[in-house]
Parts: sequence; structure tokens; C-alpha cells
Amino acid sequence: MKKTRDKIISIATEEFNARGYASVNLRELSEIIGLSRGNLTYHFKDKEALLEAIVNEMWDNIATNMSKTLQIPSFENMHIRTKLYYEFQKKYSFIFLDIHVQTHPVVRDRFKSMIKQTIDNYTQMIGLGIQIGTVKKEKVPGTYKSLVHALWMTSFYRLSQCQTRDISNKKDSEILVWGLILPHLTEKGLKGFTDYFGENYYDQLGESFDVKEHAFVTF
Repeated sequence: MKKTRDKIISIATEEFNARGYASVNLRELSEIIGLSRGNLTYHFKDKEALLEAIVNEMWDNIATNMSKTLQIPSFENMHIRTKLYYEFQKKYSFIFLDIHVQTHPVVRDRFKSMIKQTIDNYTQMIGLGIQIGTVKKEKVPGTYKSLVHALWMTSFYRLSQCQTRDISNKKDSEILVWGLILPHLTEKGLKGFTDYFGENYYDQLGESFDVKEHAFVTF
């Protein structure tokens, strides 16, 4: 019984990822899975119940994997969690790419909770960095609040931006996140970064910003 239920969830997730949640109905799913419509609805009375089961599976998997990471607001922890978060976005891409799914009643509150937790984690990470001297003190009020929200949006919308811009995922979200953080690190922070990740990782974070100065009007 559980194997059948797990099979339905797995294949439904694949089909929703490939075609979109709104484009797949239970009749089509039953044919793809090789079950009668009645057998499918025995396990899931409607598509909303199936969506809720997929969402529950995703959150359980996220919670299990996140619990294995260090439970402190460190840069190392942020790096690991951002990578994990991105992997789940790809595994359940239909949820992260469809605003209608994100605002669905069975998804919305959990998404809001996830977003709040992510923002809180980034806030605590920056705060700890300032305390231990790896992050520069804020010079312009509001800089780090803006940074925290930029970090969240970069990690949360990476997948959708790749699709919208029709670009490949050459850079995973943790690399883009580091690109936002590094300018705010002190010498101590940069040394800790290169000691932990190595010079090669530092060099692959991005290309130098190269534009012709005469292309702009000066103020």
C-alpha cells in the first residue's frame, strides 16, 4: 500500500515538474502510473490531496537534511544549507516555479514560514559575523537588511531566473550568494573564507566587472 502511494507521489512530482501542476490531471496520471482512476483516488481523493502529500514529503526531506547541518548561524552552515535548498528547488521545481502553487492554501503558510526562517538565518549570520570580526560594521543604515533580503531572493528565485532568462544553471545559488557577501567581509573574514574553501573556489566565484567608462553619463 505504501509502495503504491510513494510511487504515485514520485511519478506525479516528475510529471508536474515536466509539464506544470495545472497541466496534469488525475486521469492522465493514472494512465502514466498504470493504475485505474479509482485506485489512484483511493490514495488521493483529488489533486489537492496529492499536492499536499508532495509538499509534506518535501518539507519532511528538507527538515531531515537541514537537521544534519551545524545548528549555528555560521557562513559554513549558510553554504551547506543554501546548496541543500537549491537541490530541493530542482527536485520539486514545479512548486518553486509556479506562483499559483506557491500561493495555494496547502503551500502558502509553509512557504511563508520557510521564507521567514531563511531571512532570520541570514540576519543571525551577518550579526554573528559582525560580533566576531569577520563582517564589516554597517556604515550606511539599512545596508545589511537590504543584503539579507537580496541573499534570500537570490537563493529563492535562482531556479525561476534561469528559466525566465533561458540560461543554464552554470552557477549554483551558493556561489551567487557568496558574491553578495564577500565585499562585506573583513580581512579576517576573507582569510577564513579562503582557508576553508581554498583559493580555487574563490577564483571561480565570478568574472571581473568590465565595462567601458565612456558608455555612461557622469553626474
